[in-house]
Amino acid sequence: MEKRQLGNSDLWVSKMGLGCMSLGTDSSHAKKIIQAAFDQGINYFDTADLYDYGVNEEIVGKTLSPIRDQVIIATKVGNRWNDQKDGWHWDPSKAYIKDAVKNSLKRLQTDYIDLYQLHGGTIDDPSEETIEAFEELQEEGLIRCYGISSIRPNVIKLFAKESSIVSNMMQYSLLDRRPEELFPFMQDQKISVVTRGSVAKGLLSDKVLEKLQSDELPGYLQYTPVEIKELIESIQAKLLTDRTMNEVALQYTLAHETVAAVVTGASSIEQVQDNSRAVKAKPLHKEEIEYLKWITKDTRYENHR
Repeated sequence: MEKRQLGNSDLWVSKMGLGCMSLGTDSSHAKKIIQAAFDQGINYFDTADLYDYGVNEEIVGKTLSPIRDQVIIATKVGNRWNDQKDGWHWDPSKAYIKDAVKNSLKRLQTDYIDLYQLHGGTIDDPSEETIEAFEELQEEGLIRCYGISSIRPNVIKLFAKESSIVSNMMQYSLLDRRPEELFPFMQDQKISVVTRGSVAKGLLSDKVLEKLQSDELPGYLQYTPVEIKELIESIQAKLLTDRTMNEVALQYTLAHETVAAVVTGASSIEQVQDNSRAVKAKPLHKEEIEYLKWITKDTRYENHR
């Protein structure tokens, strides 16, 4: 599978990453999915300390430990579980980040994290000490690079100006084109985008075609249920003669130079294989991209500017 450079770092990630949140806590089942991803040429695995109270990191770390030098492990920090483990709160403080990384390293069974990401954030956070924490962790060799996971324009611009982030994870799909407004800025700043939500909760997956004749399709963001159905039917008529819906969805996000990888979740080996086939398919033609832009909404972020 093709690999793309993450920002200006020395990390080269497969253009499809495995989002590990949906792996579950059955380690045997999760291991098979992770192995299937690696067999498809995926070297980029994305987890977070929040997922399953850290169990997700443990499973990912144990499974990847025999091939640690062949993979890119990304995890996240900032959402802090309370003592009862029945809720969490946001903590971007330097003290917490530098403490949390030790726990993540232990669970991941590794001496370093390839990509450490701030798992959210607002413009009112103490960003100076947050950035200081990541910079120190990088100097100490505990992380190779760091990034953020944010859709807020003001937060993205602040970190682009004040920090050394190499990536930003954003929800991005044909049904949520808001990030496109920021792509030229991030490309200029040499910050790569890694995407999540590229199939828009399944509305852009192959399975949606089975529901077109029913009333099961929901709305999504600025789209009504009727608009969703009309949009899917338009794509089906125009582009699905020799493509799958998965291909259209994933290839559209990969068509933008700023995007280094699409991070897709999977709860089965089949899902990994289907998504991998879609990512390895031929890129969309310029005419196809223009058509998709024409039939979808070119929206912008209204808040956090």
